[in-house]
This record gives sequence, structure tokens and C-alpha cells, in this order.
Amino acid sequence: MKANAKKILGLIIGLLLINIASNFVFKRFDLTQDKRYTLSDTSLEILKNAKEPLYIDVFLEGNFPAEFKRLQTETRQILEELKAYNSNIIFQFVNPLENPEEADAVMQQFYERGLTPIQISVDDKGKQSQEVVYPWAIATYKDKSAKIPLLKNRMKASTEEKVINSVQHLEYAFTNAFHKITTPKKKKIAVIKGKNELPDVFKADFLQTVKDNYFIAPFPIDSVKTNPELIQKALKTFDLAIIAKPTSAFTDAEKQVLDQFIIHGGKTLWLIDGVKVSMEDLNQTGNTLAFANDLGLNDMFFKYGFRINPVLIKDLQCTEIALATGKRGSETNYQNFPWMYSPWINTESKHPIVNNIDGIKMDFVNPIDTLKNGIKKTVLLQSSPYSRTVGTPVEVSLDMVNEKPDEKEFQPGNFPVAVLLEGQFHSVFENRVLAIKTNTFKATNKTSKMIVVSDGDVIKNQLDEKGQPMELGFDRWTNRLYANKEFMMNCVNYLLDDNGLINIRSKEVDLPLLDKQKVYEDYTYTQFLTVGLPLVLLTIFGVVITYLRKRKFAR
Repeated sequence: MKANAKKILGLIIGLLLINIASNFVFKRFDLTQDKRYTLSDTSLEILKNAKEPLYIDVFLEGNFPAEFKRLQTETRQILEELKAYNSNIIFQFVNPLENPEEADAVMQQFYERGLTPIQISVDDKGKQSQEVVYPWAIATYKDKSAKIPLLKNRMKASTEEKVINSVQHLEYAFTNAFHKITTPKKKKIAVIKGKNELPDVFKADFLQTVKDNYFIAPFPIDSVKTNPELIQKALKTFDLAIIAKPTSAFTDAEKQVLDQFIIHGGKTLWLIDGVKVSMEDLNQTGNTLAFANDLGLNDMFFKYGFRINPVLIKDLQCTEIALATGKRGSETNYQNFPWMYSPWINTESKHPIVNNIDGIKMDFVNPIDTLKNGIKKTVLLQSSPYSRTVGTPVEVSLDMVNEKPDEKEFQPGNFPVAVLLEGQFHSVFENRVLAIKTNTFKATNKTSKMIVVSDGDVIKNQLDEKGQPMELGFDRWTNRLYANKEFMMNCVNYLLDDNGLINIRSKEVDLPLLDKQKVYEDYTYTQFLTVGLPLVLLTIFGVVITYLRKRKFAR
């Protein structure tokens, strides 16, 4: 008896000691095999910035399909993890369409804020139904707020595959939003002007999105001819330079300004067309001439370790073009046709810039060759295995939609169209006469990074009927949304990332998919196993207990 009392007393004292220690030592255990609830060190550092309440409204509440129950559960789990490390995190799940009388007004408000609903097909024993879901959250900190997309809406993916891709993205989605609203802007971006580049109205959505995180300003590179020293010094105050679809050649002085910016550690994002194609002529006359776009940058690119070939890529894995096929009354009929000069670029790369990203739409893209020079090169995007090159000059005609391509002519493909370069670059003016005489010239200096995309239109947003910019990646003619915006923002974030935030995108989560075919085949058995068997066992247990009680008290 005394021995038992000592054991009980010892157990009580042990529990008290553990409880006291838990107030001083914080530790959470993640027992999942893929460690999906283990937050990265970067996330934990960003969480420390929330010194005041940070409110999160999650719109995954209400009557929605079973597939999204899983996304709801995983979202709640990650938010509970975030809250466990910072009690200022306050979240709630809200049904935006709970009140039918206010549903239209709420949907309009959501639309104005860019919170678009998703219509999904739900398959229940072969019966198809449509459901509307708002896979969004809004994080608010002081006077700032940020939209958080919870669903990776990949084209041609099943609902289950979309959910898995989304779960992998949750930590990055929330942490990135927290970083936006809790961290003051520091980095500065220069948008290079003066080379007949893409007009601002066609970059408007990208520029507006970038402004949320970074300072951004136009930079007139052509002013170097009036004040070369000042222009060269001014560009070095920026962290990133974006060169978006220039169409006129760079002078040696302009090249030296960009070159020394890179050599001194500046990051660059090159969006370059290796071939000139006039879409205006193509739309008006049905054909146009494609020819090499000589920007005077070939020697520069060769020195840095790459080359954009002045040829076009035709890809069987392509997007569609809408062409007029006739009239019905006063209205013009349009029909979508495959357009092989507009590849739909998908990637299997695990690099954080493109990992778990949807297809990207490109136009008149060119292959990129990488050269050996000691610089680390990573291919981010490439054409499909069923693609080939077309030399220039060449006539481009809309009649191509009537072609019946032979797959044998479109192999092996896999041409690089976006490449990341990292390392210590050497100046193109090394051992050459300088265009601008200066005492600050360096042949090589700091390590840097650049991304080269052989399509200037990858950043281009379309305009609506009123001439207003639409979301980058949205094609109004086919009503499809491509991942151009996410890709461009990932490029900028990676080049300017100094805290490893974007590396969270590489997180892998292993969520097994339900085999629906097997469920259909064994539906009755599965239903009995999950519903009927527990009831049978409970009934047997109740009968046995009742029998034993009667037998005991009958004595």
C-alpha cells in the first residue's frame, strides 16, 4: 500500500515538474513523416516582426466540397503553428456567402479586391456537380493588408492534385504575406527606360504588384550621353535593374553603365526578344516578317556566359490564339486555334523560383545557349520535348493554324528559355577601351545574380475593352489565367531575397491521393467497413455487457 502511494506521489511530483518546466522551455513536436508542420527558420524570424495583433480572415468556411475540407484542415493546422510561436497571430474562418441576401454585394466587393471565386467540379460516385469556393485569406497588420491565395489553381490538374500543390504552398503564402505587411520596404528597383521598351501600360499590373514590396522608379539609361558619370553613379544606388523588351540598340556607354552595375553587385532581370515580330501587322494582314533583333548586347551576354539565338521556337505544347471565323448578325465569331509560336511552358524543376508553379504563356520565344565560364547556371524554364526551331528571317502567317504538324519533326526539343546565372561576373570592357573614362571601373568585383528570359512579352498584361490593364497572365480571348505574374514576382523576390524567404517554396508535402476507381468498385464493402461494422461491434458490445450485468446481479 505504501509503495503504491509513493509511486502515485512520485508521478504527481513528476507531472508538476514537467508543467513548471514547460513554462520556461517551448518545444513542439511534428510527428508527420514529411514534417509539413515544422516551420522554417526564415518563417520564425519573420514572425518576430509582428509586435502587435496580426489578424487573418480565412474564407474557407461553409458548405463546400469534401476535397476542400482537407485544404481547410491543413490551413488551420499551419495557422495554429504560426500562432504557437507568436500569440499576436489571430485568425478566424469566415463564410463569405453565409447570408444569401448579402451574397451579391459581398461577391462584388471580393471581385473589386481581386478575390475571385473558383468553380470546381465535384465527382460523387460519377455524379458531377459545381461548387463555388473562395480560396483566399486576408492578413491585416496595423494599416496594411495583404491578399493570400490558398489554392494553386493549376490547369489540367484534378481537384486533389490542386489541393496537394496548395498545401505545399501554405507556409510560403502566409509567411510572404506577413513579410509584406510587417517589414518596411528597403530594396530599390530601376526600370530601364530610353530603348523603346514595352510601354508602361502593358507592364502596369506587374509594376503595381512590385510596389507593394519594393521601391521602384524609371531609369533613363539614354541620359548617359549628357552626364555619364552621374548616370553611372545613380544606377549603383539601386538593387535591381529590369530591362523589359527593348527594341533599339544599346550604345557602348549605356552598356558600360549596366556592366559596372552588375560588376559592383547589382542584380538584373533581362526580358529580351532575340527576334522582332510585329503582332500588329500579323493581326491586320494575317502575316508578318520575323527577323533578328540586334540590340548590340551579344558581346555582353557572351562574356556573362549565355547567348540568345535569333531563331523562333515552335512548340506542340502551346497556348491558343483567337481568330475571327465569321459573323453572326452584327457580332464577330471567334474560334480558338493552337498557336505553336506561343508555347505553354511547364517545368519539373525544383528550384524555388519555379517549383510548384503553373504553366507560363510565352510568345515568339528563342532558345538560350549557356557557355562555360565559371558562372553557375540554372535552367528555370524550357520548351516541351515536342518543339523545334525555325530560322530567321521567316514569314509568320496565321495560316499556320491549318498545319498538321508531324511529331517526328518536333523532337528532341527542351530548349532553355529562362536561365538563372549566379557568380562573380567579369566585365565585357575588361582589356578594352572604356566608353566612359572613370576611376571607379572594375573588371570584376562582387558576386551577383541575373535572370535571362528570351521573351519580352512574358511581363506584358493585356488591356480590357476600356483600355485598362488586366491581370498579368490573364488571356481575355481564351479566358485563361497563366502563371506569368507568379513567375515574374518569384524572379524579383529571388534576386532581391536576403533572408531565404523564397526557399520555403521548395517545401515538399506527401499527401496520398484517394483512388476513386477503387472506391467505386468496392463502394458497398467500404461503406460497410466504415459505417456498418462499427455499429455491429457496438451492438455486440452492448449485448455482451447487458448479459454479463444481468448474470452478475441475478446471483
